[in-house]
Formats: sequence, structure tokens, C-alpha cells
Amino acid sequence: MTITTRTDTQSSGLHTADGHDLIRVQGARVNNLKDVSVEIPKRRLTVFTGVSGSGKSSLVFGAIAAESQRMINETYSAFVQGFMPTLSRPEVDVLEGLTTAIIVDQERMGANPRSTVGTATDANAMLRILFSRLGQPHIGSPNAYSFNIPTVKASGAITVERGNKTKAEKATFNRLGGMCPRCEGMGNVSDFDLTALYDDSKSLSGGALTIPGYSMDGWYGRIFSGAGFNMDKPINKFTKKEIHDLLYKEPTKIKVEGINLTYEGIIPKIQKSMLSKDVDALQPHVRAFVERAITFTTCPDCGGTRLSQEALSSKIKGKNIADVCTMQITDLADWVRDLDEPSVAPLLAGLQHLLDSFAEIGLGYLSLDRPSGTLSGGEAQRTKMIRHLGSSLTDVTYVFDEPTIGLHPHDIERMNSLLLQLRDKGNTVLVVEHKPESIAIADHIVDLGPGAGTGGGTVCFEGTVEGLRGSDTITGRHLDDRAQLKESVRSASGALEIRAASTNNLKNVDVDIPLGVLCVLTGVAGSGKSSLIHGSVAKRDGVVVIDQAGIRGSRRSNPATYTGLLEPIRKAFAKANGVKPALFSSNSEGACPTCNGAGVIYTDLGVMATVETTCEECDGKRFQAAVLEFTLGGRNIAEVLAMSVAEAEEFFEDGDARTPAAHKILDRLADVGLGYLTLGQPLTTLSGGERQRLKLAAQMAEKGDVYILDEPTTGLHLADVQNLLALLDRLVDSGKSVIVIEHHQAVMAHADWIIDLGPGAGHDGGNIVFEGSPADLVAGRSTLTGEHLAAYVGAN
Repeated sequence: MTITTRTDTQSSGLHTADGHDLIRVQGARVNNLKDVSVEIPKRRLTVFTGVSGSGKSSLVFGAIAAESQRMINETYSAFVQGFMPTLSRPEVDVLEGLTTAIIVDQERMGANPRSTVGTATDANAMLRILFSRLGQPHIGSPNAYSFNIPTVKASGAITVERGNKTKAEKATFNRLGGMCPRCEGMGNVSDFDLTALYDDSKSLSGGALTIPGYSMDGWYGRIFSGAGFNMDKPINKFTKKEIHDLLYKEPTKIKVEGINLTYEGIIPKIQKSMLSKDVDALQPHVRAFVERAITFTTCPDCGGTRLSQEALSSKIKGKNIADVCTMQITDLADWVRDLDEPSVAPLLAGLQHLLDSFAEIGLGYLSLDRPSGTLSGGEAQRTKMIRHLGSSLTDVTYVFDEPTIGLHPHDIERMNSLLLQLRDKGNTVLVVEHKPESIAIADHIVDLGPGAGTGGGTVCFEGTVEGLRGSDTITGRHLDDRAQLKESVRSASGALEIRAASTNNLKNVDVDIPLGVLCVLTGVAGSGKSSLIHGSVAKRDGVVVIDQAGIRGSRRSNPATYTGLLEPIRKAFAKANGVKPALFSSNSEGACPTCNGAGVIYTDLGVMATVETTCEECDGKRFQAAVLEFTLGGRNIAEVLAMSVAEAEEFFEDGDARTPAAHKILDRLADVGLGYLTLGQPLTTLSGGERQRLKLAAQMAEKGDVYILDEPTTGLHLADVQNLLALLDRLVDSGKSVIVIEHHQAVMAHADWIIDLGPGAGHDGGNIVFEGSPADLVAGRSTLTGEHLAAYVGAN
């Protein structure tokens, strides 16, 4: 820029530095994006819309947020970068005007059993300091109040160097931790039902052990034999010592067929391999075994508080740290407000602000001792938001992934005001969203589509909300859709009786859930909906629960492997060609030897991003060349896995490739709106909504009479909600009972029966405030849900 130009710019009143008011994206090709170019205004609220799978997350998270994070990481030295995750540059031609991105996504908080709401938000750290300063009697440092730190005592000789002499001196070391020694800070102790571990009438070689994975045909059989057990002797004939060695023996070195191995008793081995993990994170068959064989009881020493007796003895105003952590956060905030101690004034102010932020964001009903793994996706996302609410940072880009998930219409208004607050501080706010209430507050809209998967990836509209309404895009056409109440509702064929339900905040609830109909449970977040279902219904026979827990799978997992679709396809290929089914798996015998069936080769470059190159041997097809010569209906296995669900459904329906078992699974995938997914697409590339619908398709095959769905509209575009309602109707019409926990008014309006919980959250909820048809709920307008549903359907 010349001096003349610079002077002209300044004389016009605009400083050169103020001209950078756009984030420019040119030529984005991340995932399904097709050379997308957009200009996003800074210091404004921009909402990204479009059907699920249209490319919203690819643009916002995969391009803009990813590049911002990568560039920040590059400001650190190579040594520091070695300890950070390596991020590759997204496939984008130009990315200009980026600012620091703070990502607040839907990823569940870690399911570590030691992690609680308090430890995840620093509230516990502040409370520990508070008690170490004000607690009476004074017992020690903040570590003395932490259930994750054990008490350590040591004594012995230490060598001290003074001048040229060394001298041995006796020393003792004490560190007081707050961990309960009996349960090791877990709050519960486990006990084993030995009858579930083995059948004592059988011998080890006869299959006495009933633990998943303990087969005597493999190494376990050799290890038990090498440890000196008589493999053909029934366990009920074992001596006391043999039983003790089988169950409890300490790790002992043994030699089996010339190989050094370690034998360890069954119970300590199970404790390390299964009980050290969160039960919900285990594979289904292992989880079933753990629930059958192990009983978890509240620790008798600490009463489930996880803390040592010393930590529990220290109190402020008659309450110990466990008491305050079990309080509802709104009550705890009032308790902290009443503490008037000038010596810790800054600490009290910080803690007060943190607790008030919980209430402000609609999470005041939680308690700090709530395990973080039990939070829903929406609760986890709002918990992550808390640390940003009081931040003094400005000119930051905040990126949100459907922040209204799990929110009642009443709470969405509060979330909208928080997003606008962040914007008004001078920040750029980017939101991926489907709810019309949140789309309505946007300053700028970017609508992607027109379809999903390969049918999407282009910008259909850019502009204002009014402009979107007038556009002919799918989002524009459906933005003002309002469901109508059904003229007639189905009659119940029976009822699930729930009596005196008191899980979490429920107050001895008695309710009959009708069977044979579509029943919707509503109420503000934290009113007790999930507590009612998971505490009183989920474990009954014939009940299939399809919740929001994420799909576990590596980049080798895909829709075909997850749904079991690959099994009938492999068998059909094997039968048609007279070879083994294992040849048609890229994780087994048919895998390309060069890339081991991954299709790509990863080259680790240390602190630089890992380079991913297509395997030259198989050209990314993942199979050996010999396997690709076998065909079914004129297509090889790689071509079949490259098909979309819709194509494959047609392919396996008739002709030479007719495979009824595969067609049945493909039908279910198409029913849940995943017709555009390719069979071999890695699960790691699916969006949140796609994963939940994939899970729904897989679990629809389970034999059950009652289906429970936890917010199935998560991640669904307005246009797709109608398809979901049609699917739910088909399930009910086929004789199933469907119970849906939901906040979406279209689903409420479509229900045959509504059960509304509330009236508030936490201890202000836990009651049934309405039971009846949607029409009665709207007519009465006696609850928050009734008011919002009446406004939604346009009732007078």
C-alpha cells in the first residue's frame, strides 16, 4: 500500500486495521464440501443451516475452527508441539481473517468414574482451597479435601551431602490426602457373585469359567495349566488353596512352552481389565457380565462421599465439603453468598460467579458430585460453556454445535440471550443449528445443501433470516413449518405401571405409561424425564433403549460393519464364488497387505502433521487385487462398499445379487433417513445426528415390545422431522409401544399421549404436572410445555 492510499483510507475515517471484518473461505473441500467459498462477517452471530450431512460441520469445525487451532499450535516451539495433537491443514485454498477459535461441541465429557461436574469445572478446586482456609478443625492443604489424592506416609534413611561429606539421616514423609482408603475415592465398593464367575460342577477344560473372553482353547488354557491347575478336575473338588489361587493369587511368573508369562487370580484380573473402566464404556456383552457378576454397594466407610474421615470432619458453618457438593448448585450459590470472610474474598467472588453461571445457563439443578459421564450431550455442552461466560476476551470466534440440544423451548430463549451476549462483547459467534427459534436470532445465515452426503456440500443461500424465508431452499421452505395437533389419537392397549419412583429428584412418582401408542415425555431440562425412564422402565424385559451415548468405533468401522450388514454381504459373495467369507473383510484375510486394509498409509513426521497417502498397491480400495476379481451381480466388494444405502437397497433387492438379509438392514437405514450414506464411510466422519439414527436403525432389529428413544430429533433438519414421525408411526402401527423423551414441539403435537414433568428443574421438579392428549395440554395451558406448544401450533 502506498503512502497516498494509506492517507486516503485514514481521511475517510476508516483505519486500515478496521478493514478486516470478514472471515473469507475459498475453495473448501473438506469431506463432502464442493469448492465452497463464503464470507462470514466478524463480530456477528452467523448460523449454519442445512439437512443433516449437508456439510455444516465440515465447513465450521473441519475447516474454520480446525485451521484456527492449527495456526495457534504453530506459534509454539517444535518441542512444545511434540506434546500437542498434530493437526493437518484442512483442504481449503484460502482462509483469511481467522481469529482464535474456542470450540464448544457436543462431545460427551469423559466417562472417567472419578470425574464429576465439580472436578470438570474447577468448582471443586475452589471449594478445597476454601475448606483448607476456613474449615474447622484445620486438617491441612487443599489436597486433604480431594477424593483423588490418597494419604501417603513414608519413613527411612536419606543421604544428605554437605561440603565433601555425605551423611545418612532418618526422615519421615506425610501427605494427607482426602481419598477414602476403602473405596479408593470411588464412593462404592464391589463384591463378586462367585456363581456368575464359574460353574463349580465343571472343570476348567470343560468350560467352568463363564467370564467373557476366558476360552480354554487359547492362551488362557495354557496359562491355567502352566500355573499348576488340574484342568480336568471339577472346581467343587478344588482344595481351599486351589480356590484361593484361582480367584485371588498375586501376579506370579510362570513358564508356558518355554515362554515367560504371568499368572494372576481371576478377581484382581477382572478388577484391572473391567472394573477400572466406566461400566457404560464397556462392550455390551462385557457390561452384561459385569452387571450380573458384580454388585456395587455404597462404601460403608465414607457413605458414598469418596472422602476420608479427616476430610469429612472439617466443616464450615456445620457443613463439610461432601455436604456442599451434594447440594443443588442454586442452593450452594446461596450458601456461598452468605459466607462473609474478607480473608478469602477473591476466592468467594470467583466461586460465586462460577455457581451463578450454572444457574444462568440452565444447569442450576445439577450438583457438583454428579458424575460427568452421566451428563447428556446438551448438558455437557452447556457445562463447557460456563468457563467462557465471564471471560474478558473479545474478538474471539466461538463455535457451537447445536447448543439447544436437550433444551425445553422455555430454556432456548435463555440460550439465545447467552449467544447474543457473547456476540455483543465483540466476538464472532458461529452456530450449527436446526431449531427455528435459534435461526431467527442470526445476523447472517449460511445454508448448505441441497441434499446430504454427495448430494450436498454447496452453499444454497447466504444472507439474512428474511432472505432465507423467501428463498426456495429446503430450510427456507420448512422454516415456518408448524405441526398440527392430530384429529384423533390411538387408544392404549395396556399400561406400564410405575409406582413410588424416587430416582434422583423424582418425588415418589406414580404414573401409568400407556402401551401400544406414541407416548412423549416432556418437561424442562432437569425435571426428571430421564430419571423416570432409566430408573423405572429401561431395565424391564422387552424394553429397547436407544439413547444419546456415542457410537464407539475406529476409522475402520463403517455403517456396514456397525449394523451387521457386512455379514450377509460377505456370505453372499462367498457363496457366489465358492470361497471363504473372510476374504471379503478388509480387517481379515482379504485385506491389502501393504496398508493392512486401511486404504491409506500414514507417515508420522514427528511434530509436523501426520501425512495420509492413498495406498498405491490397492489404490485405496483396501482389498487384495485377487479378492476384487470375485463379483456378485457384476460388482466386486469394493464397489459394493462404495455404494450409497439407496443404491445398495436396489442392488440387493433382486437379480443375481438378491440378498434378503442385507436388504432388510438397508431398508431400516433408508427408513431413518440415511439413504445417502455410503456403506464403507468411516464412522468417525459421521455427524452427531447421523450416528444416532444409525444406532436407531441397528437397534430396531432387536426383539422388543417397547422402544424408548431419547431425543431422536437431535441433529435432524426441520424437513427430516416429518420422516422421523412417519417412522415412529410405522413402529406403533406394527404393534410396538414407543416412548419418546423429547422437547421438539412437532413430536409433542404428533403424540397420542403426553406426560409432562416439572414444574421446574432439580428439587423444583420431579412431579407429574400433566397427563393426557396434546389437545388437552394445549387447551389447559397449565404448564410451561402447554404454553409453548399452544404458541407453536397457533392455538387461540
